[in-house]
This record gives sequence, C-alpha cells and structure tokens, in this order.
Amino acid sequence: MSRDHASNQRGNNNHATALSGVLMALALVLSYLETLVPIHFVVPGVKLGLANIVTIIALVRLGIGRAIIISGGRILLSGVLFGNPLVIVYSLAGAALSMLVMVVMRKFSIFSVTGVSVGGAIAHNFGQLLVAALIMENVKLMYYMAILSVTGVIAGCAIGLLTSYLLKILRF
Repeated sequence: MSRDHASNQRGNNNHATALSGVLMALALVLSYLETLVPIHFVVPGVKLGLANIVTIIALVRLGIGRAIIISGGRILLSGVLFGNPLVIVYSLAGAALSMLVMVVMRKFSIFSVTGVSVGGAIAHNFGQLLVAALIMENVKLMYYMAILSVTGVIAGCAIGLLTSYLLKILRF
C-alpha cells in the first residue's frame, strides 16, 4: 500500500469517526427532545423514534458497524442520563432486533428507506415487548403487539420519509 493511500485511508477513518461522534450526539439530542413530546399518553409505550433518523442515516452512509455503535452508544447514554437500567435493557433489545431486520431488508434492493424504517420500527416494538413479556413472565403482553404494529407503521413511515429526504440533501 502506498503512503498516500494509507494516509488517505486514515483520513477517511478519522472523518468517519468524527462523523460518528457527531451523529451519536445528534441522536442523543433527538432522544431527549422526544421525552419532551408526550405522545405516550395516547398509547402507552409509543414514541415517534426521532433518533432512528440518525440510525438509518448511519446505516446507509457509514455501514452496519458504525450504525450499531451510534445506536448502542445513544441508548446507553440516554438511558443513563434520562432513564434507568430497565429502559436500557428494553431499548437495547428493541434496537438489536430492529438493526437485524433493517440490515436484512437493506440486503434486498426492493425495500426503500421508508420500508426499511417501517420494518425497523415494528421489529423494535416487538423486541421491547418480547423482553417485557420475559421479565414480567406474562406472554399475554404480546397481544399489545397489534397496537404497536399499527403505531410502528405510522411512525416508521414518518421517520422513513424524513430520512429519505435528509439522505438526498446531506453531503457526507
């Protein structure tokens, strides 16, 4: 490998690392802003998922590894700052299943960013509900998935459309 190529590669890696830090901070701010919007009073447990805009952008532009780091870092930081250990467990479970579904959906070119977002939103809800059913030892909680699927489609569409627009105008 030539010197210029190695230097350029380090420069790209430094850029990606700095960008990842900025995106994690942005996701953290969006998570906090979402706590100020009381959507959950209509349907308990429902959130719009503004931080998922950042996760999907990271997945598309920076790849799976950095998207996982940004998502996981944001969950840990927001859980410590604004939540509690149980919130972290629920969020990590939802994020892990969501990321898995979004990565698989991205492998198939038939899904748009909005489709990937919807799949991720539904998977996130399912992952959190599954952990809640395990912790509370009550499988009947899974009935709530019907409501969370509808809200997941609505939120996933909104986040996906906004993310699609942002991906067109962002220059990184």
